[in-house]
Amino acid sequence: MSAGQRAEWWRADLAPAVAAGRPSDLAGAGTGAGSETPFRALMAFTFVLILAPQSFVPALAPMRPGLLMAAIAITTYLLDRLVNSRPILSITPEIAVSAALLVWAVATIPWSLWPGGSLAFILEVYSKTLAIFCLLAQVVVTPRRLRAVAWGLTLMAIPLALFGIREYLAGRFINTGAVRRIQSYDAPLTQNPNDLALMLNLILPLTLALILMKPTPGARLVLVAGALVSVVAIILTFSRAGFLTLAVTGVLYLVRTLRRPGRGWALAVLALALLGTPFLPQGYVDRLSTITDIRSDPTGSAQERWGDTQAAVRFVAANPVVGAGIAMNALALNEYRGALWKKVHNVYLEYAVDLGLPGLALFLVLLAGCIRATAVVKRRAAPRPEGRDLFLLAEGIQTALCAFAFAALFHPVAYHFYFYYMAGLALAARAASEAGASG
Repeated sequence: MSAGQRAEWWRADLAPAVAAGRPSDLAGAGTGAGSETPFRALMAFTFVLILAPQSFVPALAPMRPGLLMAAIAITTYLLDRLVNSRPILSITPEIAVSAALLVWAVATIPWSLWPGGSLAFILEVYSKTLAIFCLLAQVVVTPRRLRAVAWGLTLMAIPLALFGIREYLAGRFINTGAVRRIQSYDAPLTQNPNDLALMLNLILPLTLALILMKPTPGARLVLVAGALVSVVAIILTFSRAGFLTLAVTGVLYLVRTLRRPGRGWALAVLALALLGTPFLPQGYVDRLSTITDIRSDPTGSAQERWGDTQAAVRFVAANPVVGAGIAMNALALNEYRGALWKKVHNVYLEYAVDLGLPGLALFLVLLAGCIRATAVVKRRAAPRPEGRDLFLLAEGIQTALCAFAFAALFHPVAYHFYFYYMAGLALAARAASEAGASG
């Protein structure tokens, strides 16, 4: 294979992995990936976080399985590092920025509208999110582990999607007015239809990455079915942000695929999507029309969120440096638009209202750094045939981050796992690529 051919493998019909032992797995061999126990505990934590088995088996609730799995993952990780005399944490620019964001959140507590509430939020929510973010970046550092995470998230998304579809078919809705919204899955990240759509949207690019790896026919069938039910469930949530985020993912993959040979399947998917338009659920197009015509929303939510956005901008203009304190944007908005006790549905404005423009700037640097990390992985992996899987995984993570960057305009999820989980995977992918480059 010529040098030119090697550099273009990722544009071509992606060649099968070299047969003996899947060489892409060698990109983490001997690089000190560490014990498997923290990784397995981290996957168990992810299972609890997404599927919340304690909601269906109440006897598990007193055990606090999510906290237990996270504690096991962190403890075994620390023990593994200490026993093997390795650094506790590999500091990357992105981890340094996340630390600076935490320090700034703590530093602004004295000026918070509710200092005790901000401190409690940092201890009970944000610190845990950052801990998992750092753990992902340190533990999921081989292509094999990245594949396992992608498979795990894909398989976990299937029951989420099937639950949403079942609720729609059974006619179980939150409200029965002009816009009927399905009941949501009872788990921390899917407690309302918008969050369910966001979760499925963030996992979908990883599923597509696995499909592009050309697995066995049986595995491909599971992956394609998983992707299809996720798309259907996103639509059935009637989430406007969910539809727009899904469109962003579709456009990104369509543009990339059309630049490569073997683009026929992408055109077939596009044609299928267009042919499926007449089968959209009743009222769905009317729901989407409120995106551009805010006043036409019969539920009043679009008008309310636009008013919240304006109030948030006014607050930031008046308090550009310190803000209202972390997680205090609802209190801040109460002063500017009345006591509705609702967060601003915009991640960027959440950071700006809570932590001022410095906090927003730090988050934007972190977001850009994680997206750039996936670009670095793709650039390193592209010239190497054995880097095919890692390239596709990095592309999937990059797409998920870009999808979040767009969805962030519509969701109040600044400090939760949606972004930070994918961001941790981005840093892990870069660590895996660095190990492969040095191995």
